[in-house]
Amino acid sequence: QVLLVESGGGLVQTGGSLRLSCAASGRTFSTYTMGWFRQAPGKEREFVAAINWSGSNTYYPDSVKGRFTISRDNAKNTMYLQMNTLKPEDTAVYYCAAGRTSYYSTARSDYNYWGQGTQVTVSS
Repeated sequence: QVLLVESGGGLVQTGGSLRLSCAASGRTFSTYTMGWFRQAPGKEREFVAAINWSGSNTYYPDSVKGRFTISRDNAKNTMYLQMNTLKPEDTAVYYCAAGRTSYYSTARSDYNYWGQGTQVTVSS
């Protein structure tokens, strides 16, 4: 069992930055692939980023590549998402997830544990 809690969301202007955190409980955090997803109103939850257990491999969709950076600190049981050059279309609830899957997996069904989400709003 892994419990995940996101933090760091908020309101930011276009072009601004935010850093999301995902704190995990349990001693097995370092064995999971971790991912970030987001869901805008009326839209499907979509993949944003993933990182393998050691942090040596990451994967992003084109929509955020070059703007977002995922990282993790296994000693602190915490994962991060640094978001730069934010756009209004980045507005969504952001969720962190853990799964026994590959770092390039983008499917929600590959992740077993989910946080409650944190709201990110980018004003134009």
